[in-house]
Amino acid sequence: MFARTARLLLRPAWREDSPALHHALTGLAAHDHDTPLTIEDVDALIAREQDPLRPELMIFARTYGAPRLVGGIALAGRENTELRFWIARPYWGLGFATEAGHAAVDIARDTLRLPSLRARVDDSGLAAGRVLRKLGFRSVGGGDHRLLLGFDDEAMAA
Repeated sequence: MFARTARLLLRPAWREDSPALHHALTGLAAHDHDTPLTIEDVDALIAREQDPLRPELMIFARTYGAPRLVGGIALAGRENTELRFWIARPYWGLGFATEAGHAAVDIARDTLRLPSLRARVDDSGLAAGRVLRKLGFRSVGGGDHRLLLGFDDEAMAA
């Protein structure tokens, strides 16, 4: 599955993306995990079988020269599908998460015909929460800051 926006290309990860993905994830992992990711870990992530109905896509900026990996976005889980995303630190604050999020929401609603999407943000995810609200998510409570985006009245009532 692919999507294109004014500035971005969303597509599955390919083997040749491994060095750029490793570099981007290593920057995030330095503060999120105790064990650093190896290039072999990234290769295994790329090689694993993907569910075609729950895409995991890399986000590439496609303006100003060669495409650059700026993050990733996914629709995860069979029931109560969640929107998950990350943006590499050098690209924070440039609107890439919101732009990619709109494309992923369009895929969920128009292509996959999902009734709703969920998302979670923790206490350190203030920027992610702002992105999700821009995408139309609303709070449904919970200790881990649960949010919901429904595509029809029935989904919003849930």
